Amino acid sequence: MLSEIIGPDILIVLVVILVLFGGSQLPKLARGLGSAQKEFKKGLEEGHSDEDDSKKSEKSKPD
Repeated sequence: MLSEIIGPDILIVLVVILVLFGGSQLPKLARGLGSAQKEFKKGLEEGHSDEDDSKKSEKSKPD
C-alpha cells in the first residue's frame, strides 16, 4: 500500500501539511514526532528486557 505512494502524491501531502500547520509549526511537529519515536523505542526495549528477566527467573526457580 505504501509502495504505491510515489513522487507527486508525496509532494501533495507535504504541501497540505505545510498549509495546515504553517512553516513555523513544522519544526515543533517534527521534534515532537522524533521524541515520541524515541520514547516508543525505549518502551519496546524495556519490554524486551522485562521479558528476558522473567524468563531467566523462571528458569532459575527450582520446581
